[in-house]
Amino acid sequence: MSTEILEIVQQMDLHNAETQLALQCAPLIAGVKISNLLVVSTGMEDAVKEINKAYGYKKDDQITMTFEGPDNEEDVETQINTIDAVIAENPDVLCISASDMDSCEAQLEAAKENGIPVIAFDSNVAEKKLVKAYRGTDNVQVGKMAAYQLGSALGKMGKVAVFSAQQKTKSIQDRVEGFMNNIGKYGDIEVVETIYSDQVDDMEASMKEVLEKYPTLDGVFCTNAEITEMYLNLEKSDEHDAPALVGVDATTKQQEAIRNGEEIGCVSQQPYAMGYQTIWAAVETTAPKKSVVIEKNVLSNPAWIDADCLDDPDYSGYLYTE
Repeated sequence: MSTEILEIVQQMDLHNAETQLALQCAPLIAGVKISNLLVVSTGMEDAVKEINKAYGYKKDDQITMTFEGPDNEEDVETQINTIDAVIAENPDVLCISASDMDSCEAQLEAAKENGIPVIAFDSNVAEKKLVKAYRGTDNVQVGKMAAYQLGSALGKMGKVAVFSAQQKTKSIQDRVEGFMNNIGKYGDIEVVETIYSDQVDDMEASMKEVLEKYPTLDGVFCTNAEITEMYLNLEKSDEHDAPALVGVDATTKQQEAIRNGEEIGCVSQQPYAMGYQTIWAAVETTAPKKSVVIEKNVLSNPAWIDADCLDDPDYSGYLYTE
């Protein structure tokens, strides 16, 4: 731990502080959790351990953290109920990754009324005045990077489809915006379909319909790990060349797909750092006023991961392991 961080910790009112996290947990696919929130939680846990160690807290005096939420990140109702329950327990800080950017305003208002500071991470809320800080990825840049890589791979022309996670999540909105606003810069490239998982009854069936409708589709952009892996698992026709695929977040399955040529690459986040930074921001809210200046928005840059990066130690922080 750096000397600067230790000095910040020593200024804080940490006695018996409890940081509780209300957020969507990772979705389950084939029994394996693949969301970046799994790695985010590891970064959070390590930050809590380091703070307790630096401040010499033991047993009952230690900062504690609970990590709660629904199994399905699209289950907004359960997330809202979870936030209500957590607020009722009166934690010192509430950290939240919002499944629906507009759904939890009443809960954020309740937290404010009860003097509970809120840190948003991974996916922000619509009413930003109700959160002390946000820690996440520059998701517009995720979309821009995906557009550049896919556009470059297509060679100046082609038809592409966007297969996306739920539209009501801020991080997803930013990724689609970044992609749509930039893909046309790389030639005569047309986005023929944009499908959101929360706007169809069956996402797998909807993706298959698009592939059948456009048998010579040139490219596909999938906006998160779950949708990318769902696409990789689809049975595809052998009559035409498979579309060039760009995904998001370098899960183990995507790393394998990149190695075997099924996926040209993915834009990946640093979830461990995101989790770590979130806890630091949460702890900073307990410091005496004016002793610590909390930066409102800290956005981490994503990285492009292709076959050349998979064995490069410089990119290890962007690769997900299970």
